[in-house]
Amino acid sequence: MIEDFLEHVLGGRTTEVEEAVRKAAAAEIMPRFRQLATHEIVEKNGPHDLVTVADRAAEAHLTASLTALLPGSVVVGEEAVHADPSVYEALRGEAPVWIVDPVDGTRQFVHGDPGFCTLVALALRGELLASWTYAPALDEMAIAVRGRGATLNGQPIRSGSPAPGAVLRVATSHPDYTTPDQKRALHGLRADGVAPRPCGSAGLEYLSVARGDLDGTAFSWEYAWDHAAGLLLVAEAGGTQTTVAGEPFRVTGGNALPFTAARDAATAERIRGLLGGA
Repeated sequence: MIEDFLEHVLGGRTTEVEEAVRKAAAAEIMPRFRQLATHEIVEKNGPHDLVTVADRAAEAHLTASLTALLPGSVVVGEEAVHADPSVYEALRGEAPVWIVDPVDGTRQFVHGDPGFCTLVALALRGELLASWTYAPALDEMAIAVRGRGATLNGQPIRSGSPAPGAVLRVATSHPDYTTPDQKRALHGLRADGVAPRPCGSAGLEYLSVARGDLDGTAFSWEYAWDHAAGLLLVAEAGGTQTTVAGEPFRVTGGNALPFTAARDAATAERIRGLLGGA
């Protein structure tokens, strides 16, 4: 079923999806970069959870273009779920699902930092099939297709493995977004030979793992729009992922947290152990 969908339904549409993502960013995001007025920035759940007019406009743009490319598909987008949490249930349904984060790294976007991206992933029955990670201010487009590898600006990328004995570089959930229990788990990364730091845009951290510039991540939240595109990108670049329970991360939810994505299996297991995994 999955292979048939990839071959006969998704087919050559990967380029069309890439164009749709680029158009949404060009029309709705980049004209507002470093041009936002105060009233165009809103706190959703506090001062560390921001949304802008660019997030909402880009998600609306992508919702229209992506569902037109694949009739019968639905969209699970960050802003749509914020407005109606029941939208998230589509991840467990039978229709193909576009998982969309219109501006991943909104805090960076608001502050005029180019470290933000647009994330799109396509899933069917909880299985990730393809993903697009686009950093418009950095002119970087990473694409992954299940079983067919990962590319960055058209060139294949591989995660590789850390050099023997090298200090592990790990991006972690930002302290502003963690509970006391999560902080205790992440504290395990403060070990010899590990250099943890708070993450920026989750999508760009996954891209750093996929290209071998970062050794792993340790995240304590599971919203699919933050992780779906990057997890497939890392997997197709040769990396792996696991939850603290030693199980694969599921985009449909209900995961044991924290979880990690890493350049190779040995690194993933090391991070999992430090997080308290058995």
